[in-house]
Amino acid sequence: MDVRRIVVVGGGTAGTATALALRKAGFEVGVYEAHPDSAEDIGAFLTLASNGMRALAQVDASPAVTAIGFPLTGMRVLDASGAELAQVPLGEAGDPLLQYRCLRRGELSTALQAEAERRGIRIRHGARLASVEEGRDTVTARFTDGSTASGDLLIGADGLSSTVRRHITPTARPGYAGQYVFYGYTTRAPLTARTESARITMVRGSAVTFGYAVSPEGETYWFARVSGEQLAADEIAHGTPAHWHDLLLPLLRKDVTPAADIVAATAEQILVTNATEIPLGTPWRSGRTLLIGDAAHAASPATGQGASMALEDSVILAKSLRDAPDAPSALSLYETLRRPRVEHNITVSGTISRGGHPAPRPGTGQGAPAPRPGEDELIRLLEWDSDIWTTNTPGSGKPAADSTS
Repeated sequence: MDVRRIVVVGGGTAGTATALALRKAGFEVGVYEAHPDSAEDIGAFLTLASNGMRALAQVDASPAVTAIGFPLTGMRVLDASGAELAQVPLGEAGDPLLQYRCLRRGELSTALQAEAERRGIRIRHGARLASVEEGRDTVTARFTDGSTASGDLLIGADGLSSTVRRHITPTARPGYAGQYVFYGYTTRAPLTARTESARITMVRGSAVTFGYAVSPEGETYWFARVSGEQLAADEIAHGTPAHWHDLLLPLLRKDVTPAADIVAATAEQILVTNATEIPLGTPWRSGRTLLIGDAAHAASPATGQGASMALEDSVILAKSLRDAPDAPSALSLYETLRRPRVEHNITVSGTISRGGHPAPRPGTGQGAPAPRPGEDELIRLLEWDSDIWTTNTPGSGKPAADSTS
């Protein structure tokens, strides 16, 4: 199976970063995004960890991302009484290109898409996928407006509710991870909170895990994770800021921390979602179709690694396709290298969300995380100029541990 033309379904972080990596590796690539513009989830925020920033650096996208948001170089931890338990550096705080970064999800998508278009990558908005058709020599995406896009390979980067995943594995569904999560943004936080900068404060509350970070301009971004039964879809769709205040503030006011005052100062910008995760062992590929990012391995947000894991995907997939002798070997190598790391993240994040009770691993009945590649190995895998095939297939001509769907 020869691969020259690649169709990417989904123009968020995973899809657009993958397009950048594939273009750098010499492939022809087009991105098809369902949303009419780049402002998906503009009210939500995320943090990119040092591993995600390292992946961006490998595809020369650091300037596009460091131009938005703000760096986080440290973390402070408080208990329910407001006492400080710890203060530690975050990631590779000494390197401006690798520092953690706090930014809005919509702004990240916009920045990556602008960079892709600057490099001549076509991004078509308003292209909502209806179905995927596999042929002998090509794969075709059919969109709801009747248009199509064909290539030698189709990459599903269409997120948690992936249509591409339904093509590969119709029965796989995201599951509730044990918490619902609030995200908020305010410029009216108490002055004591707004004096903090370049660090994230984590509050281990009696009923809520809370975190906040303050931009150099005094904007406060916060999240709150609450354990309990998942919220109904209708409640999430129609909940008002007043309703979310009524639900969250009584829990926060049990403690003596800045959390309740920060939430009370948030008038409008509140987003609520159920924490979900993809079951371990979910197939990622079929024929000429492959899943990446949240479509393949969404985890609860407890570890804060979702976007960074997707950025790692983009580099390692592009290098695998660039360096392997053929596409089937490339896809096998990619999955062999990625599954242990991302499934470890799903397990650890789910354990945190469930209060220390990991979900069983398929076929084992055990909840222990899969082995996780170390950071030195990750740096080696991401290094753009290294040959990922020869350094990971010692003497065999095939991946050391072939993983098939």
